[in-house]
Amino acid sequence: MDSGSQRPGPVSEGDPGPSIVTPSSPPATPSRYESQKRRDWTTFLQYLKNHKPPLSLSRCSGAHAIEFLKYLDQFGKTKVHVAACPYFGHQQPPSPCACPLKQAWGSLDALIGRLRAAYEENGGRPESNPFAARAVRIYLREVRESQAKARGRPYEKKKRKRPTTVTTVRVDVASSRQSEGDGCNIGDPSYVAEAVPP
Repeated sequence: MDSGSQRPGPVSEGDPGPSIVTPSSPPATPSRYESQKRRDWTTFLQYLKNHKPPLSLSRCSGAHAIEFLKYLDQFGKTKVHVAACPYFGHQQPPSPCACPLKQAWGSLDALIGRLRAAYEENGGRPESNPFAARAVRIYLREVRESQAKARGRPYEKKKRKRPTTVTTVRVDVASSRQSEGDGCNIGDPSYVAEAVPP
């Protein structure tokens, strides 16, 4: 028997027994989502602090959340053609234009999702969550539709693949009818046929 598998001897009354040393594990690294959520929350709180006049989180509404999203447009990287632009509705404009860069709808949608979660994780009540306000949902829908038109790329919701279903059908037929030659008794109540849709 090797020394690693030996059992400790009897323990005397004054002996506390073998000491167990557990290696200290480093604190868990937050996921990419959690890190981004924390950065977004910090950015929003800074926005409220710099707001004219400064705004407390408890007085924040859906209108303030929309105002924040509009503020972020100045840092956007997505070209959104204005209606007067000759490239409005073109997916591949042949040359540059002076249309503004904005935040892409998908980025704004993901941001609102993270801020909605962060608000509640930081003590906010779900019923007063400004990021879950109806006005914010309407604003995001309008941004999605206007960007799709301006860029000539219709928004299509990704369709999930539906799993193939197998339907089990129970067939009860009078016991006088029996299938001959294959030993299958379809009159037997325990007989179950499987039907797979085409």
